[in-house]
Amino acid sequence: MSTTLGVILGNRNFFPDALIAEARRDLGQLFAEMSIEPVWLTDTESKLGAVETWGDAVKCGELFQANQHRIAGILVCLPNFGDEKGIADSVRLSGLHVPILVQACPDDLDQFGLKRRRDAFCGKISACNNLRQYGYKYTLTRDHTADILSDGFRKNMESFVATCRVVRGLRRVRIGAVGARPNAFNTTRFSEKLLEASGISVNTIDLSEVFGSAALIGDDDPKVRQRIEQIQAYADSSRAPDDAMRKMAKFAIVVDDWMQSLGLTATAIQCWSSMQKNYGVNVCTIMSMMSEQMLPSACEVDIAGVVSMYALQLASGKPSALVDWNNNYGADPDKCVFFHCGNWAKDFLPDIRIGTAPILGTVLGEENTVGALEGRTPAGPVTFGRVSTDDLSGQIHAYVGDGHFTDDPLDTFGTRAVVRVPRLRELMHTICLNGFEHHAAMNASHCAVPVAEALGKYLGWDTYHHNHELS
Repeated sequence: MSTTLGVILGNRNFFPDALIAEARRDLGQLFAEMSIEPVWLTDTESKLGAVETWGDAVKCGELFQANQHRIAGILVCLPNFGDEKGIADSVRLSGLHVPILVQACPDDLDQFGLKRRRDAFCGKISACNNLRQYGYKYTLTRDHTADILSDGFRKNMESFVATCRVVRGLRRVRIGAVGARPNAFNTTRFSEKLLEASGISVNTIDLSEVFGSAALIGDDDPKVRQRIEQIQAYADSSRAPDDAMRKMAKFAIVVDDWMQSLGLTATAIQCWSSMQKNYGVNVCTIMSMMSEQMLPSACEVDIAGVVSMYALQLASGKPSALVDWNNNYGADPDKCVFFHCGNWAKDFLPDIRIGTAPILGTVLGEENTVGALEGRTPAGPVTFGRVSTDDLSGQIHAYVGDGHFTDDPLDTFGTRAVVRVPRLRELMHTICLNGFEHHAAMNASHCAVPVAEALGKYLGWDTYHHNHELS
């Protein structure tokens, strides 16, 4: 995934010109390796293409403003002490409100003479002081100074770019609510207005409209045959009757057309009980396929849940899924079971197959629940998180953390995983005491750091980062 960053090279004129030229060269190499497109001054627009004077700041601000539709974040690079006012003025004049990363190049102990001295260790403090005075939030590298071509700075850049993707993506996402919230699920209530204030728009359609449109599609329509073939290629469907496959295909066609007509990126669907009673299938498979295609879909009209899924997807570049914090794992205080009946993306389920939902089947008839998925997630990394709108406080709250999927034995049905989370009891206390929902988003990666940075620092949401360490 390519990203465009505005880049400010800070300079002080009594430091060696070679330091700026070397930083520009090294950044160019790093950007090429990381598929980052820089927007920065050239050496014909300012001395060395750096920012030092008010005039430089004006040029830089105008350049960023002209490219504001492309710029996802700003990198401030300090090859030397830099000019703190020029840096802050550049950001202000750009009119941008995007994540900012401040990096400073390290001095070498054997090169403290006038030819190689940097003082960027000190200059970074001044640059941050001015950014704070101007009212900007900013991100720091793990180490106070970081060599541009070091592994440490590359990791910092990877995390920062992920933060930029989350902020940029959430500020403009359009989500579809398909059906009404199940009456039994107060936990999936949400505030459209609080989400809208952060740039997240919700569009709605009633299930009756979907069912009605699906009924108008003939069984022999070429689109139906094509969708069925896509489903068969996606998962083992040997236990799914032809009628259920046609219903799932028609549902997918209607929802896909609706999403395209409104420019929607994600959905939350009323997966029960109207779906089973009035349509006769589970559409978990269709939701899984959408999530696998990076169009996340959550069940039970959990709009805040699909926002959580999308945030993790933006950070990692991988599909997300919605899970229940469902079961303890024996007496192990740091392990639990993730479960849903289930609509997890194929990315989580190497043994994916289409089945039924036995729990729902006890009251709805198991023959009406064809379309639920079965599979087990293997060992690997996991990031979990949840966004929640709180009408009482008028705020959006969130939590995020990292753990690991394990290969511990688990004899049950549905889509499922065993997860190890250090200090799980403390996390469960935090979830319960703060009124978070039983649903969480999961992603097969470790991306809690950039997600927490995006949600808490740049979107201004009250965010708890579980097991956070300086990174």
